[in-house]
Amino acid sequence: MNVRIQTVHFNADGSLLDRVEKKVAKLTSYSNRIVDVNVFLKLDNLAHHIKDKVVEIRVHVPRGDLFVKTCSKTFEQSFERAYHSLVTQLKRKKEKQMP
Repeated sequence: MNVRIQTVHFNADGSLLDRVEKKVAKLTSYSNRIVDVNVFLKLDNLAHHIKDKVVEIRVHVPRGDLFVKTCSKTFEQSFERAYHSLVTQLKRKKEKQMP
């Protein structure tokens, strides 16, 4: 599984990046078919005023991609929401594949 974390228009601190990497590594417990994971951490600028922190996660699995986008006041909160939504999508996909 290849993991890429990209920060857009800012430099993230090491603790945030470590937290994201550890959580993303746990996704293999929900699906062992994950090929790539792309995490985008963005600042939502509204007329040069930072409004929200945006987290987008794209997971590439054979026969499809899963995508989640969330916004909140902190990156940690946005990432947790996105992560839980992604876990739900992976569980549903796994249930559909089982006969």
